[in-house]
Amino acid sequence: MTIHLRASAVTVGYEMFHEQRRTVPGSPDELLAEYRDDLAAAVEEYGPEAAAADTDVDRDAIDRLLEGDRPEFTLEEAAQLQALSERAPDAETIVDMGCEHLLLGMSTAVLDVDALETEVALEMDAKEIQQKIEQRAPMSFAEYAHIQYAIADNTP
Repeated sequence: MTIHLRASAVTVGYEMFHEQRRTVPGSPDELLAEYRDDLAAAVEEYGPEAAAADTDVDRDAIDRLLEGDRPEFTLEEAAQLQALSERAPDAETIVDMGCEHLLLGMSTAVLDVDALETEVALEMDAKEIQQKIEQRAPMSFAEYAHIQYAIADNTP
């Protein structure tokens, strides 16, 4: 993977992974749309061609993102797009931090994976949720947003 240096630094919010989320919009889909807007802004500023060259995200998915479509990304792919920001750490660190914040959020909201299973608007059992949060199973970006939404929505 080649890194292209650009004169304008990407400065969009990579906070989706870097901060424990305590408030959320009205639905998991709205949260995911907010995050996709952040990803699109990062790609627009960095440049779609350079983003495709410097990440594992294919150019078609990048183009669809910029057109306002909802391409499916893995959590790692979303982190790679956020890592395009000059202020952001590498993608692996972003994923680690994002998952750590999910665990911290569960503690703050006093949720275990069994309780979280009933709150997540996806068909995942408690074991799957735990494996994804602990990075022992792959997680889609949509799953991340749904889990984060459920945790933040239950935070006092």
